[in-house]
Amino acid sequence: MSEVQGSCDERFDRLRTALAEQLDSGEELGGSIAVTLDGAPVVDIWGGWADEAKTRPWERDTIVNVWSTTKTVMALAALVLVDRGELDLYAPVSKYWPEFAANGKESVEVRHLMSHTSGVSGWEQPVTVEEIYDWEASTAHLARQAPWWEPGTASGYHALNQGHLVGEVVRRITGLSPGTFIAQELCAPLGADFHVGLDPSEFGRIAPVVPPPPLPIDFASLDPDSVMIKTFTGPLPDASVTTTDAWRTAEIPAANGHGNARSVARLQTVIANGGEVDGVRLLSPKTIDKIFDAQSDGVDLVLGVPVRFGMGFALAPNQELPYVPSGRICFWGGYGGSSIIIDTERRAVFAYMMNKMAPGILGSDRGAVYGSAFFEALDAS
Repeated sequence: MSEVQGSCDERFDRLRTALAEQLDSGEELGGSIAVTLDGAPVVDIWGGWADEAKTRPWERDTIVNVWSTTKTVMALAALVLVDRGELDLYAPVSKYWPEFAANGKESVEVRHLMSHTSGVSGWEQPVTVEEIYDWEASTAHLARQAPWWEPGTASGYHALNQGHLVGEVVRRITGLSPGTFIAQELCAPLGADFHVGLDPSEFGRIAPVVPPPPLPIDFASLDPDSVMIKTFTGPLPDASVTTTDAWRTAEIPAANGHGNARSVARLQTVIANGGEVDGVRLLSPKTIDKIFDAQSDGVDLVLGVPVRFGMGFALAPNQELPYVPSGRICFWGGYGGSSIIIDTERRAVFAYMMNKMAPGILGSDRGAVYGSAFFEALDAS
């Protein structure tokens, strides 16, 4: 059986076994799983390979592009400002970012950005992936355009641009770029090895992602003016772009965060543990409650499946992740299968980050195996 390194409380032994089994089968190339309970790490395991050629083992400090799991860290940053009284989720975005009111967006509120209901789920064409690396130009582009549906009436997953939208609000309030704010105000106090805008000195630790099969979407058969098509082509990055220096060093707080299960779990343990971890308080219980203020509940215009969105996270239950039970549970994940699940009632966090991407956008068969084992262990303890 494949070697799985790290520590694992005996209550969660099934997670260690499951990771070894997925590595043995070849379904998994390399990855890490972490669980915290009552603020303390109880699972911190990793195994497999950091590269497709299997020349570099996945190490304790290996990091990977976690795709849209990055959004949950950006959301946490915004919630910190809410807790400090510097950001009002129900205020117009234009209160902080005046230019955003252009073209019929004066009524868009911060909560609409946080819940994918703003009507601005992508960049209008023409736009390239390279153009979104320019923060000022790409946010100005978003400020100019009109919403693609009436804000607040439905969700349409802000696939690549949510981090620019929320991040620009953070920048206008603090004067710090989102990656800098995350590094200084979240990662440094908590000792979390997570990066939005990676320094080249860290490149040697990266496990490059292995691209998945194409998205299960027949783009040719869909209306080019549909919200789904405009979002996924505004722009649509190929997974191979993540190996470029330009992608790694840019700040794309919806998609290019680099970390591992340990660092993501450490950050989101703040939410599970009532706002405080190891004496570092970032949120109050009242602010955490705002996450569960549902903003939409229906078929997402971009994803094409039902999703209930709160503030910065999807809320349980969800038919795409049937192993996640009902309750005060919030979650999200990344393209290819990375996953973060926060159970505030049982004060538990599950995080899974990997390099071999699975098909689809939300969840994966491997993630379901690990997630099921996590909840089974919680139920049994």
